Amino acid sequence: MSAIQKLLTDHIDLWTAAETEKKSGRGRSSGNAGSVYGIKKLRELILELAVRGKLVPQDANDEPASELLKRIQAEKAKLVAEGKIKKDKALPQITDEEKPFDLPLGWEWTRVGQIGHDWGQKTPDTTFTYIEVSAIESSRGTISKPVLVEAENAASRARKIVRKGTVIYSTVRPYLLNIAVIEKDYSPEPIASTAFAVVHPFCSMPPRFFLYFFRSPLFVRYVESVQMGIAYPAINDSQFFSGLIPLPPLAEQNRIVAKVDELMALCDQMEIQHSNAAEAHEKLVSHLLGTLTQSPVRGEPVEPHPSTSSGRTEFEDNWQRIAKHFDTLFTTEASIDALKQTLLQLAVMGKLVPQDPNDEPASELLKRIQAEKAKLVAEGKIKKSPLTPLLQRGESKATAMAAMSSSAAFESDNALPTSPTSPPLVKGGPGGISENEMPFELPPGWVLVRLSEITSIRGGGTPSMAKSEYWGGKIPWVSPKDMHNGIIVDSELKITDKALKESNLELVPVGSILIVGRSGILKRKLPAQITAVPCTVNQDIKAVTPIKPLSDRYMQLIFWGNEKEILVRDVKQGTTVQSLVYESLFSRPFTLPPLAEQHRIVAKVDELITLCDQLKSRITQAKQLQQKLADVLVEQAVSQ
Repeated sequence: MSAIQKLLTDHIDLWTAAETEKKSGRGRSSGNAGSVYGIKKLRELILELAVRGKLVPQDANDEPASELLKRIQAEKAKLVAEGKIKKDKALPQITDEEKPFDLPLGWEWTRVGQIGHDWGQKTPDTTFTYIEVSAIESSRGTISKPVLVEAENAASRARKIVRKGTVIYSTVRPYLLNIAVIEKDYSPEPIASTAFAVVHPFCSMPPRFFLYFFRSPLFVRYVESVQMGIAYPAINDSQFFSGLIPLPPLAEQNRIVAKVDELMALCDQMEIQHSNAAEAHEKLVSHLLGTLTQSPVRGEPVEPHPSTSSGRTEFEDNWQRIAKHFDTLFTTEASIDALKQTLLQLAVMGKLVPQDPNDEPASELLKRIQAEKAKLVAEGKIKKSPLTPLLQRGESKATAMAAMSSSAAFESDNALPTSPTSPPLVKGGPGGISENEMPFELPPGWVLVRLSEITSIRGGGTPSMAKSEYWGGKIPWVSPKDMHNGIIVDSELKITDKALKESNLELVPVGSILIVGRSGILKRKLPAQITAVPCTVNQDIKAVTPIKPLSDRYMQLIFWGNEKEILVRDVKQGTTVQSLVYESLFSRPFTLPPLAEQHRIVAKVDELITLCDQLKSRITQAKQLQQKLADVLVEQAVSQ
């Protein structure tokens, strides 16, 4: 077994355990699985050892690279004399200071421009096979999506001639490693974009050796040292062809390619196994957590089972199954995020804390909220907007209005949608909520309400940027970019008292829930932040203020616990920007527990989410340690 294979197999757990960090937003959604940092470092190590002459043993019988360079010069002169290639510009001599390390016996330092040539350029005059940067399968170094193009439709950048055995390197955003070998003869003739540097190796040298060299950390570091630009970095052809390359004997080049191919295939297998295991783990966690939200918390005890004690409900039985395997289920950031989201769902379903029959029922709380809201409207402290209620089948609008006369006004800028096919109303139900709208059996003392019944709702705007006297004050002006910590204590921009007085903005009170109504972020999460200071908001935000004595923290949990459903049902998907459909969101039913239980729920959520965050922090620390260990192993292997 070779040293590199031993390094791979002896530390396989480390290579597959060290994952990269991934963005997780608010930390309550599973997101995408992180890439495998250890395997990425292992691939880099293989290439680093390959170009340093440490991957395969040298053979004293090989023709040295110095003789290979003589044959390269002879072939180049022959092709120039035959008019097949143009004579290139002389490259500078290599100084000792340029050489980054000592080479094995038989190797030589040279420049990229000395070991290969291009085939020139042409303006297409007939149908051709066009290879642009998007056609590259970068992970494999192959061409995956060439297209046939008519000459009259050729892009101005379709100019570089390539042939089978040519290596193409994208000099635009080189960190993407869009590098490939032209592995077959294309018909019609292939033409590549001018975004590529083109290298066709002399003397039948294996193109894959140069593919691997261009992907190696050695060449990546060189490119990073000479590239220009920050947001859109690039190198020019002159810089590319001036790069140093350690040239092995031809026979060793072929041995290196064979060994790299073999080891990269092993890395592929490790990555596939890791991906399959991670996917299976994620599905298992999702399924088991789903049993908690889907099973009733009350009802008949489950049938006695040898592995469980008798007398437990289905919900308790499902939780015990998860608790028994907690240490093996919740081992990744994604699984902790899924657990947090499930806890929030359970909170608003009445499954997180027990009910107390001595609590004042939520129906009485709702009466007090509605009385308080009517008082605020009468005092002019909140606005009363027209309400178009959901209609019964076949009933008139007037009849429906009368049936809902006890409901609070809907504080949206828009009326609720009307439909002659809306489900029939439940007589006496709060807000005219129908039986079809009941999401699950409510716990004792709970009711369903529409947000429009228990909140006041404010929109926002942007004072004129042309008026300097409107900006630089002390009043926070919150935009979506300020919403990332769960609580609003400040904002990047602030407005003046004059702006508040002369614009259509309203001051949002403390304890309001700010929700982003229009943003690309709505594809994956619903920002719902609670205000700790009075503030104003921009036009992409709605401020939802709970009517006292409703708990503002529980109001925030309503949004968090129903996030997945809201994103599916109440968000209008666009190409780049998504929008909340306020009429749908504010008219849909949500769960309202007794006030005392609201406070118990909030306290329990805070306790459990803190524990989840602590567990996630330990996982992150372990992951960082694994990454450091992988780095150390790579450094030791290179330095030997």
